Amino acid sequence: MTPAAGTTQPPDLYWDPYDWSLHADPHPVWRRMREEAPLYRNEKYDFWALTRFHDVSEVLADWKTYTSTRGPILEQIRGGQSKLSEGLLSEDPPIHDLHRQMLARAFTPRAVKQIENRVRDFARRLLDERIGSGGFDFVEDYGARVPGMVIAAMLGTPDADLEEIRRLTDAQLVVTDGTPFDRTQFNTMGGQLWDYFMEHVRSRRKSPGDDLMSELVAMEFSDEKGVTRKLTDTEACQYIKLLSAAGNETTARFIGWAGATLARFPDQRAKLVARPDLIPNGVEEILRFEPPAMALARVATRDVVWHEQVVPEGSVMVVIQAATGRDQRQFPDPDPDTLEVERRIDRTLSFGYGTHVCMGASLARLEGRIVVEEMLERFPEWDVVWDEAEIVHTGSSVRGYSSLPIVLP
Repeated sequence: MTPAAGTTQPPDLYWDPYDWSLHADPHPVWRRMREEAPLYRNEKYDFWALTRFHDVSEVLADWKTYTSTRGPILEQIRGGQSKLSEGLLSEDPPIHDLHRQMLARAFTPRAVKQIENRVRDFARRLLDERIGSGGFDFVEDYGARVPGMVIAAMLGTPDADLEEIRRLTDAQLVVTDGTPFDRTQFNTMGGQLWDYFMEHVRSRRKSPGDDLMSELVAMEFSDEKGVTRKLTDTEACQYIKLLSAAGNETTARFIGWAGATLARFPDQRAKLVARPDLIPNGVEEILRFEPPAMALARVATRDVVWHEQVVPEGSVMVVIQAATGRDQRQFPDPDPDTLEVERRIDRTLSFGYGTHVCMGASLARLEGRIVVEEMLERFPEWDVVWDEAEIVHTGSSVRGYSSLPIVLP
């Protein structure tokens, strides 16, 4: 595809977030983008993209210049928003900060610490069922189920509904091949989730329980107009749906990457088995190496200059945070394309950065650590049946496995 006028990117360099052939391993393309086209232009879908650690950090930190109000991902910006996609991720300060403060109480260090035993119990129960099995699906039977159990326990949704919530959450994010901006799938599946959670909101209004949904519908706050009030049903449903989706989707994808990456680097897995104290840093290293969150999008509120090129006001800027973890400027030693669980990691962008940094990062890290600890304690070695592994195609936002069959020795 011919580059835009004034750009200097090589004509054979092409990145398409909806090219499924790239989802399994986009890193060679991203490496070329970082080195040969640090400001990349995609004419087909009309966006600009950044891949270097410092550049992506700058965009995510500057919400005044790069607004989220039209949505946080390319499909949403181009396909349009609705009540199903509006909310915290599509807000800028000061309203964003007000709403974020309300939800943040669910993720205080104390609150997350209280969940630890519950996470470990879930992980142990699932793995103990697999002892002597010879193998199982690391995602379907383990990685995708633990986060769903945790967020459901926090919200107060019935255990019997877990699989249906997860199915709808996954299905709403699937992007149709060839029509990435068609929001029909999202609206249909998201609408079913919306109806489900709205029923719970109304139920909690009448009969509150000891759970996060009850807390959300009952809390009082001062809104942007200084009025003390409770969340409307629509607002409460938006936040609950967001928490459920975040708790199910990205954490499940990370756990899948942990299973796949440790299988690809058995020497590093052996280090974690021999030294469990390295597991927290190993989780950070896997997040750097294969983060589940692929890219975010913003809209420029003024003309900006990147790498001596002007990006006009109103342009869509896609920041590929998953590419930044292998930027050799930030991670020079050892080779960033190699997993090294003893690597010193000061910071990654795997959970975003700035005002929209992931609220649930501490919980996701906790889940990731426990899932790896419990897996390695029971099954220190495993191989992946790569021919049967499946990557889920959720557009530009998330990448990871929907199925990862493993064989135990």
